[in-house]
Amino acid sequence: SSPYCTNADGHGPGWASSLFEDAAEYGYGMALAYGTRRKALATKVEQTLETDIPADLKEALTAWLGAMNDAERSRETGDRLKELLKDTKGNKLLEEIARCEDLFTKKSHWIVGGDGWAYDIGYSGLDHVMAQSEDINILVMDTEVYSNTGGQSSKATQTGAVAKYSASGKKVSKKDLARMIITYGHAYVASISMGANKQQTMKAFMEAERHPGPSLVVCYAPCIAHGLRAGMGKTQNEAKLAVESGYWPMFRYNPSLTDEGKNPFVLDYKEPNGTLQDFLSNEVRFAALEKSHPEESKRLRSKIEEEVNNRYKLLKGMADHGVGV
Repeated sequence: SSPYCTNADGHGPGWASSLFEDAAEYGYGMALAYGTRRKALATKVEQTLETDIPADLKEALTAWLGAMNDAERSRETGDRLKELLKDTKGNKLLEEIARCEDLFTKKSHWIVGGDGWAYDIGYSGLDHVMAQSEDINILVMDTEVYSNTGGQSSKATQTGAVAKYSASGKKVSKKDLARMIITYGHAYVASISMGANKQQTMKAFMEAERHPGPSLVVCYAPCIAHGLRAGMGKTQNEAKLAVESGYWPMFRYNPSLTDEGKNPFVLDYKEPNGTLQDFLSNEVRFAALEKSHPEESKRLRSKIEEEVNNRYKLLKGMADHGVGV
């Protein structure tokens, strides 16, 4: 099944998928191919503007050329151009431009995957994409476990969580993917939780799309492997509790703010409210350890709390004083 559809105007996502492990490489290749085609189109437009063509067509081509990297404006100028290019017989350049009408509107490129791919098996590809300057976006749905292959522990798995290959609780800390990518400096990075703040979620997606370079959005995604005592029908509330307890951080790193003389790092959640242990007890992946290894559960839970509080202090410092803290 596919969740993608079109709106009343027939606009919607075109999508494709290859292998679990090559989402970054596959999506990046598609973006590069599309970008190369648009650059070739822009060259044709520039060549055409140097020829003798009607004034209204010259104006429309000039307008599109200036707006080609803006999603909304490229659609507006592109739609006008389509109308004017309906009768282009006899002009080879204009005929070639007319055949490229699928390139007029700037498209939004997104690579979508889970944490098993992003943190583990496909990390090198993700890292390569983020290290480039291409205008492309990556959405990671972080369930903190290899969900689609049976619930194995991954580098995204939280300290103390029970999963396959960590039956007595994971002993080491979760990989901090978002903060690692922030160190590049030029990439947009956001950590979101829709159940906690839908407005922050929308802001992150819009800012990521507008950023003229690579973007990474990491989303907290409650999963059946978590064993929510409230049931999977309460995932949005669980995502809210995760943020309030400090278990999941919310922030946005927008390099564009640096150009305005502002701190590019914005913290979007408050200090942990002291409910972390209750949050952990309400998920089987943590609560199961209380029965099987009570002493180890106590030790690891203490470690989780320490990590959560230290992370908040670090992120608060970055928000107050800059990312170099």
